[in-house]
Amino acid sequence: MAKKAEAENDKTVSTPRHRRDARVLIFSGKGGVGKTTVAAATGLRAARQGKKTIVLSVDVAHSLADAFDVTEEIKRHPRGRPYRVTDHLEIQEIDIQEEIRTHWKDVHGYFSLLFTQTGIENVLAEELAIIPGMEDVIALLYLQQYLHEHDHDVIILDLAPTGESLRFVSMPDTLNWYMRKVFRFERGLTKLARPLAKRIADLPLPDEHYFRAIEGIWGRLEGVDQVLIDHDVTSVRLVTNAEKMVFEETKRAHLYFSLYGVNVDEVIVNKLFLDLPQGESLPPSLARWTDTHRRTLAAIRDTFQGIPVSTIPFQSDEVHGIDRLERLGRDLYGTLGQGRDPTLATPTEPPFRIETAGDRTTFTIRLPGVKKEELELFVEETEILVMIGSQKRHIPLPKGLAGKRPEKAGIEGDALVIAFRRGHESPLSTSPEAGA
Repeated sequence: MAKKAEAENDKTVSTPRHRRDARVLIFSGKGGVGKTTVAAATGLRAARQGKKTIVLSVDVAHSLADAFDVTEEIKRHPRGRPYRVTDHLEIQEIDIQEEIRTHWKDVHGYFSLLFTQTGIENVLAEELAIIPGMEDVIALLYLQQYLHEHDHDVIILDLAPTGESLRFVSMPDTLNWYMRKVFRFERGLTKLARPLAKRIADLPLPDEHYFRAIEGIWGRLEGVDQVLIDHDVTSVRLVTNAEKMVFEETKRAHLYFSLYGVNVDEVIVNKLFLDLPQGESLPPSLARWTDTHRRTLAAIRDTFQGIPVSTIPFQSDEVHGIDRLERLGRDLYGTLGQGRDPTLATPTEPPFRIETAGDRTTFTIRLPGVKKEELELFVEETEILVMIGSQKRHIPLPKGLAGKRPEKAGIEGDALVIAFRRGHESPLSTSPEAGA
């Protein structure tokens, strides 16, 4: 019995393969588009279908409880823990402070001590010691935990606005790079420098508990990168509005999610002044929005060809509570039992493709909407570094390409194509030419 309890408490004991019959739905979009509401309505519809569902809020400015109108109940509930809303449905708003005490005690303690030693007051030092990205890692830990527990059919992630959403999906790649390239060197160097540092400075260096904590967290995240890029398991749903600025950000989000190999299988256009419910109409002062929405919706459909584009009409009142969420779910998915299943994945083109002819191999990376002037490419013997604006991804080269010489790179349609030949030449650093 003691051994069983010990194994249950230590999530690092083993890392089983992730459950491939569960579905992970990620909702992302610009702030204010109605992303949380759509995620909540989707979770409710999945639960009504009898699927055991949890909706997890990764946004620091949580509004998931507001969407279900259970804010007061959540306040009386244990902080940061799943809360049962209705049959088959739980919601969870991550409490960063509570999670730090559980998962990041040694890491947070080191940075808090460091800031305190530099003269910052204790309370402020505690706040500053919350490293950007902690909430993303904690959400990934929960995702991994729920998949391993095999207790949920659907896991819905309500992400923060687009920029933070991209940090979430890039986090496994970033951590993987750090652990492979930096961690061991940093750990060894700190061990050597610690005795000397104590003699010449008051600033602390991280101790072995810090590095063990990082290593333990990384071990618990093993395989989560494969979960995010498994198109049978994980889908991103981009929520947008039919407005030019929002549409432009949605296009960028699609490009960046594609860079990280994540499957975007639906675009949801919310708050449309088109096809309003029967008996509802726009006042004359808003009539011009109809033309704007019609033009922008046409542009959205044209841009996202091959990806389903769904629409939700502008609601007559704010959406919160079970009844209003069910109504929005009907607008989006149809009548329960007759409409479509929101948890089904739409097949899309794979993010990578490899083709070989003779001694020449092409490695194709799908990057919809990419422009050659914003793309930088660095090819080494074992990996590719692709940079688009502020986003970058390290892509390990397949074994068949390791050691082959990158001959040229170019943009063909919505893809980056890199051609390799056999050989061991110096790395290629380039901004690809279109059609090269």
